[in-house]
Amino acid sequence: MTTTPGAPDPSPSGGGPVRPGVAVVFATVGYLALLIFGLGMTSLIIDEAVIAQPGLGQAPGAVAVAASLAAFAAALFAVVRRADPRPRSAPVIAAVTGLAYLVGLWVTALGTGAGLGSATGVAARVATSWFGLVVLVAAVLSAWAGIELARTRSARPRWSWEDEDDV
Repeated sequence: MTTTPGAPDPSPSGGGPVRPGVAVVFATVGYLALLIFGLGMTSLIIDEAVIAQPGLGQAPGAVAVAASLAAFAAALFAVVRRADPRPRSAPVIAAVTGLAYLVGLWVTALGTGAGLGSATGVAARVATSWFGLVVLVAAVLSAWAGIELARTRSARPRWSWEDEDDV
């Protein structure tokens, strides 16, 4: 019996790749967790707010995270749906994710009443600080994990008593 590349293995052992959608969901949730943890810890360690501009509120940060999540999931799905996804795509996914974060931040800062200079200053500060690095590192690690999850050919975990042949 032959299978198409990238299709699940029909063997009864359950071996085969993880479906692209499942890999994207797991990696996206991992990205969100790493991003929130990373930004929070960085803010705590360097004793600065991610968005230090007074009066902007929480909307620019929330929209930036939402935009980066959408970009991350879309870029990762475009990679893992191919027959043989490559881990070298992870930095590209991270760059797209980081750019989406900055664009979401900039557009929302403009929409909340910050001037063009203030919105650009906020986005530039995030891009050139530890916070920008956190976004990129969280995205590259999560993208790599999602790609590797889609590439795996392992079987599901089994307890020793599940094997009927050993009885």
